[in-house]
This record gives sequence, structure tokens and C-alpha cells, in this order.
Amino acid sequence: LWNEYQWPVQREPADRSLVIDQQKIVNLNDRYYGDSFINWDVPAGDWTIIHYGMMPTGVTNSPASPEGQGLEIDKINDAAMQHHFDSFVGKIQQSIPVSERTSLKWVVADSYETGSQNWTDGMLNIFRDRYHYDPLPWLPVLTGRIVQSADRSDRFLWDLRRLVADRVAEKYVGGLKKISNKNGLKIWLENYGHWGFPSEFLKYGGASDEIGGEFWNEGTLGNIECRAASSAAHIYGKTKVAAESFTAGGAAFARYPAMLKKRGDWSFTEGINHTLFHVFISQPYENRNPGVNTWFGTEFNRKNTWFYQGKAFMDYIRRCNYLLQQGLPVNDVAYFIGEDAPKMTGTRDPELPVGYSYDYINEEVLMERASVANGKLVLPDGMSYRVLVLPKLETMRPELLAKITSMVNAGLCVYGPAPKRSPSMENYPAADQQVKTLATKAWGNEAKDIVRFGKGKIYNNMGLDSVFSSIGLKPDFRGHQHVLYTHRKDKEEEIYFISNQSDTTIRFNASFRVKNKQPEWWDAVDGSSRVLKDFELMEGNTIIPMQLEPLQSGFVIFRKPISSVASGNALTNYNRSKTQPGNFPQAVEVVSFKNPWIVTFDTAFNGPLAPVRMDTLIDWKDSRDPSIKNYSGTAIYKTTIDVHSINGAGSHLYLNTGKVGVMAIVRINGQPAGSVWTAPYKVDVTPFIKKGVNQVEIEVVNTWVNRLIGDSKLPPGERKTWLNVNNYNPQSEYQSSGVAGPVTLETIVY
Repeated sequence: LWNEYQWPVQREPADRSLVIDQQKIVNLNDRYYGDSFINWDVPAGDWTIIHYGMMPTGVTNSPASPEGQGLEIDKINDAAMQHHFDSFVGKIQQSIPVSERTSLKWVVADSYETGSQNWTDGMLNIFRDRYHYDPLPWLPVLTGRIVQSADRSDRFLWDLRRLVADRVAEKYVGGLKKISNKNGLKIWLENYGHWGFPSEFLKYGGASDEIGGEFWNEGTLGNIECRAASSAAHIYGKTKVAAESFTAGGAAFARYPAMLKKRGDWSFTEGINHTLFHVFISQPYENRNPGVNTWFGTEFNRKNTWFYQGKAFMDYIRRCNYLLQQGLPVNDVAYFIGEDAPKMTGTRDPELPVGYSYDYINEEVLMERASVANGKLVLPDGMSYRVLVLPKLETMRPELLAKITSMVNAGLCVYGPAPKRSPSMENYPAADQQVKTLATKAWGNEAKDIVRFGKGKIYNNMGLDSVFSSIGLKPDFRGHQHVLYTHRKDKEEEIYFISNQSDTTIRFNASFRVKNKQPEWWDAVDGSSRVLKDFELMEGNTIIPMQLEPLQSGFVIFRKPISSVASGNALTNYNRSKTQPGNFPQAVEVVSFKNPWIVTFDTAFNGPLAPVRMDTLIDWKDSRDPSIKNYSGTAIYKTTIDVHSINGAGSHLYLNTGKVGVMAIVRINGQPAGSVWTAPYKVDVTPFIKKGVNQVEIEVVNTWVNRLIGDSKLPPGERKTWLNVNNYNPQSEYQSSGVAGPVTLETIVY
């Protein structure tokens, strides 16, 4: 949505009769009486009289109950915001006993989807105070007419759009924050919108207490929203970056944690570190299953089959959130979004090379919060950037250009073209001359790829990889084409999160921009951690042989000094040899499961009436037994294995269930050993396995899909399920379910 929010430059009309002379515009306000009388001695000629008024946009709030529906409030007026709060949130707060009001903590402003506005009470004076010229003679531009010139008419429109964008951020978000804070509340905001977003996403988010993005589990919605949220949080000094997570359309109750993980991990690499599960519905009917649902969202509620086993997935999310809230993100590049408004996102032009990360940055932060130290753009909360990239725009206001050139003079590296003029009519035409003077001083009279200015440099007409090479900025992370990453630094700790976004196992050498520290592998799926023994230090980087299973992720953390010695030109912590295991050694099967499995289904969910013996494990959807094929819910698999010996120190025993449909809890000898829900589908059972016969139990749960399909084949009176949004039919595709195997007991020596 970068191009969609760019306003094309309007050409000057060839027919000058289409241009209104500003000097010939007559203000009739003091000659207007009542609704139909103007006391005016009209000069000779043809005149057009335009009567301007202000009225609501006609947009109503949505969604809302009938009692709560009404016109949207004026978003750029303090008084309207106070009235709205008093009439809504204030009444809710007042209805709560004083001793219990601390239970109400947050006011939520969801994504902005109600369109724009262009006027409010006192707007003429507000405009004059901001831009120091009278907007009244320029109002005909709002009717599609040209006043004075197309260029100057465009400048008036630019000023008006910018003013509206600023006031939506300051008066709507900032006003709501001020009022809420006064009443002991904070606001949580999604800092973007659709269908006519009127503000500038970074300033809009910066005015809030906390910021959230959004992503859908399928499709592209979220591809700009999450980075919009994280950038605003980073440049305005906010630690948490939330996201309305796993929103989705259709396929009721079909999603499960393994399906959600890829997109969730992706969101972490976009800067999200506070996951909000979408959507939770309080189920009102005990006798209706799965119950109430919507056409959107993943069903995080107690009526979902896997909800309680889903704790394993939520624990994974919590561990990731915790680690990703430590320290500050390491982002080398700040992409300036320009001053134009409204704006939903920035642009990356030129594109960022692989191995680096970035934030978007705006005029307010550059003007009020940015300085230069040690050649970096630094912010008061600790964020820093090596390069500031300017968009390929011809306009910039002189005040901002003066600030940017002063930062270059102080040592900052900037990439981008020289501005040619101001976009505003403020101080026109002197502002244009100021821009030309400042740009010529910094960029010079001739176009050059590299210009030295003071202690800094200005680059243009080259890829950013060439810029980074020039300043000695190495990639922060290099690995594999399917691996995404994010990096945070907390005092002396370097925290990298890496995610395999592919459906295959990948092996690769990962390069981290860290030296002289011991790498560790922290697995957020089960909470385990261990030292990565196999690595090298080369040219200031740590090179680590890695292996990631399909859609696997984890943390590589550097927090302790290396304790070993140098060998040749590379520093290694351990001697590399074929007799020692690598970081991800291959598992060796030690016991095969030969005994039959006894599987017990829940008869209340139309499962088989008696336990089922399975000599060979199968996918439930392939069963010839309708009570298994159409089953949804929990089933318990039981068998025994005979373990003759247990390996010594350094070895771990894992129960490998193979891919399960869709989650399972493993118990050994009656003790819970862990959950499996994502690759590599293994549980460390070392503490629970004993010599001799061991009882193995796998409690597996699938989704509602197969039961919903099965019920669609039955007369309504015989169906066990009920949904208010149900698109399943006899032709719908069954989901893989249960334990299809093979199940093995493996040993791994680290």
C-alpha cells in the first residue's frame, strides 16, 4: 500500500481559464444573512458562489449492538473524544464499584476502518496556526478546482492531509490516551487501518500506550501490519509489540497448532513479541458442540477438541514471547517513510539485502528523538541504526532536511536522492529555496554515487549491499533461503530466533555477527537448552552447523565466554572429528514397537463402543470403520516395550511418535513425559524409562472436522454436532488424525 497512498503530481492545465486567480476570490461570510440572502454589490461578470458547510461523514460505528450504534465521532477534536469517553468507557467504569475498578485496565482501539474526514470546529484557525497562511481562499480546491496553479493547489491539499493525519494521531489516539490515563486506564492500539486510513501509521501508533499488529494464518493480511506495529514500537520506545494472531477465514475448527506455527514464527521475525490469540468465544450452550463460532478466527475456546492439550502450544508461544521481550532489537537500517500523509506503510527501495533487518522511521522521531553517536542514528531508548534510507521522493520540508543534513555532518550514513522542493505551501516560495540550498550543500551540484559531508556520507544509485560493504557492515545473520530470523541484544547477551519456513528438513551453516561467545540452543517447544559444541569463529562471525526439521524453530543464544583455545586461524570450542557428535546428531533406534496398540475412543463422541486393537497403526481417515473415520475427540493408545539396557551419560532417550493428527501427550509408566504437536514429534523420556517392561500411553486428539463431515451425511435429528457457521458437507475432505506411526524409541548423544 505504498503506491496506493502516493498522490500523483498534477500537470498545469493548458487552458488558463481553468485556473482561478486567488486575488479574485471574494469572501462573502460577512455579507451572508440567513439561508438565502447575500448583501453584496456584485461586480460585472459571471460569478460562481460556493457555500461551504460542515456535516457528519455519515459513517456509523461497527460492529455494535443496535443500542450502541450511532455516527462515528469527530476524530480530530478534543471535545468529541472527551464526550465519547464519558458516554461509553466512562459509564462502564462508573458502573463498577470503586474498590473493584482496578479490574478494568485497558481501552482497546482496533484497526481503523471508518474512513477519513477533512474538517472540524475551528479548523480555519487550526490551519492558520499550523501553516501560517489563510486556507479560506484555497477551499475551492476541495471541489476539484485549481486555484492559482496546480502546484500550489496540490500544496494546499498536502497541508490539509498532513494536518488531518497529525490530528487523528494527536487528538484521537493521543486524546484517548490522555483521558484514559487520567482515569487509571491505558490504551492498546492497532496502528493501521483499511478502507481509508486517514493518519500516518507510525505517529498514530506512537501516540498510544501499547501497539499491536495483526496477521491472518493464511493469505497476506499482516504482511505490512506487523512491521508497522513493531517499527512504531521500536522508534517510540515501547517494549511490547502485540499482534492479533491467527485470524483466519472459513474452515471452521480445522486449524490446529502445527498449522499455526509457521505464521506465528514468521510474526516473531517481523518484531511481534506479545501474541494475542484470535478468537476466544465464551460458549453459552453446554449441549451444543462445537458451539458458537464466527466466519473468522481460530477457535481458541473450551469447546475446541484440542483446547486443553493446546497448553503445549501456548507454552511455546509464551517462551518465545518472553525471550523476544528481552533487550532491544538489532536492526541496522531505518527506512524513512517520507512526510506525505495519509500513510499505511513505508517502502524499501532499494530492497534490504538478506541478512539484515530494519525499522520504518518518520519525521516526528527524526526531528524530536534522533541524534548521532559513533556514526549511528540513535534514539533515547537505546535503539540505533547504521544507515538511514530516504524514499525516492522529490519533496521534503526544509526543517527536516536541515536535521538530516546535520546528522550526516555528525557522522551518519544516509542513502537516497537529494530533495528538490518542499511539499507544503508554508513559507512558499522561500521554503523551496531553502530546500535547494540545503540539498546542494550536502549532495553537491553534480550527481554522485557517494558524497562525503562532514563526518558522514550520502550514498545513491547503488544497492545497499555496496553501502554496507563500504562502511564495513557485515550481515547480522546468514543461513538458508527458507530460514527467517530476528535478533535482540540484552546487555551482554545476543538472542537470535531462527525459523525454518519450509516443509523439509534443512542442513546449513549459519553465520551470526557475534564473536568470542559460546553458542547455545534453546528449544521453546519443550523448554530445553544445551550447548552447541560445533562452531567456528571466522572474521568476527560465529559459524554454526545447523539442522532444522520441517517448520522447526529455536533460539541461538550467546551469553557466556568461550573456554577453549585457538586452533589455526579459527577459534573452536571443541575439536572437530568424526568420532564426536555434531550439534544435531542423528538419532539411533534402540527399540521397535512390535506389540499391538489398544486404542480407547470416547463413546460420548460417537467413538467405537469397545477398545480397538491395532496391530498396525493407521490414519483414522483411512479406517473402514465409520465410528473411527468420522471420530473427533480424544483417543488413548496403550502398549508396552521391553528395554534391555539404558545408555550412559550424555545420551538421551526419545519417544518418536511420528507425525500425529493433531496433538498428543506421551506418558511413560503412568508419568507425563511431554507433548508432541510439531516436528520433530519427539519427547525426551530419559527420566521415565526403566530397564524391563515399560507402559507407553499416547493420548491423541484431532479436530472437529471429521465428525462435522460425518454428521453432514446424517439426518439432522441424528447429528451430534452443531455450529452456527457450518460449511461442511459429505464431499468435504477428511483430516489426518490419530497416530499413524511408526513409533520408535531412539537415543541421541549430544
